[in-house]
Amino acid sequence: MSSKNCFTHSQSSENIRLITLNSSPFDIHSKNKGSSASCVKPFLKWAGGKSQLLNEIRKYYPFDGCTITKYAEPFVGGGAVLFDILSSFHLDEIYISDTNAELINAYIVIRDDVNELISLLTAYQSEYLTLNPPDRKQYYINIRNEFNSLKISKNNKIKKAAIMIFLNKTCFNGLFRVNKKGLFNVPMGDYKNPLICDQKNLYSVSEKLQNVKIICGDYKDSEDFIDESAFVYLDPPYRPLTSTASFTAYTENLFDDNMQKELAEFVNRISNKGALVLLSNSDPKNTNSNDNFFDDIYSEYAIKRIEATRMINCNGESRGKIKELLISDFEVSYMRKRDFNTWLSGFRNSITDYNYYIDFKKVYR
Repeated sequence: MSSKNCFTHSQSSENIRLITLNSSPFDIHSKNKGSSASCVKPFLKWAGGKSQLLNEIRKYYPFDGCTITKYAEPFVGGGAVLFDILSSFHLDEIYISDTNAELINAYIVIRDDVNELISLLTAYQSEYLTLNPPDRKQYYINIRNEFNSLKISKNNKIKKAAIMIFLNKTCFNGLFRVNKKGLFNVPMGDYKNPLICDQKNLYSVSEKLQNVKIICGDYKDSEDFIDESAFVYLDPPYRPLTSTASFTAYTENLFDDNMQKELAEFVNRISNKGALVLLSNSDPKNTNSNDNFFDDIYSEYAIKRIEATRMINCNGESRGKIKELLISDFEVSYMRKRDFNTWLSGFRNSITDYNYYIDFKKVYR
């Protein structure tokens, strides 16, 4: 592919590159925003999802038509960034993964068996919405028990995906939490008329996922896919701000400080391969101004603190604005486009004429 009109970059420090793009991702996103055919959204509500941070994350999109042709998201979760990119850009290769087997199963089923999935979800929706509150609660508990049985037996992948989506749409705050035995244990939420089967979006998601490589596995498994033509977004389980803040577990395995350090080493490796890397995490300085954990392990990278809203908390008074981190091995700027009308207006008001700008002796010699 030609490198003409692509971004250029130069080394500003050991690990931070300066990227200059011809056009802003916001321009491309705004063009596609009105097209219902191209826009897809996450099919699950997801704790820690990045929908509210997309305006900040879009500033890092390095897609300018040529050099960056691959995208990898090894902690895909609800996929807010993935679906934002799929809605706006056409890339050669996309890789997503997660260690949550039920989540990855849902992605694969939507890609490969969306019609059967929609049939099951439609049935769940019809049955659930006709029930009174006490019967809904029992229906929810029965479905949750069936999900845990399927989770253990690893059978009937399509039904398991349908049940996961049903539980996500009807449980408390859309949480996916498991106990130490790996069993889903979130209680029912209080929703009067939940949209359990969003048929239109599921078809759109299925279409966008057709050429996406979907893997259930550790983030390190993505290393062979990642090279100098890849943009990588990493959204690992956040480091808890307090000792009691980690109230939910998405998988049976928790992501402690040692694992955060291992991830930093992985970022070093893929950055050295030439990949453009963006990572998000919590900011320890929200609760302890002297906690430099991420500032230390990512000291060679660009760290930006952005404002976010804590969306899920058992204590309603604790909801509010906090800082989160965006860590990258590159910084982006955009080529300045001259406004022709502004230039022409300034020219018209000038006391000079064309002779000032053109050497007619050279033209007519």
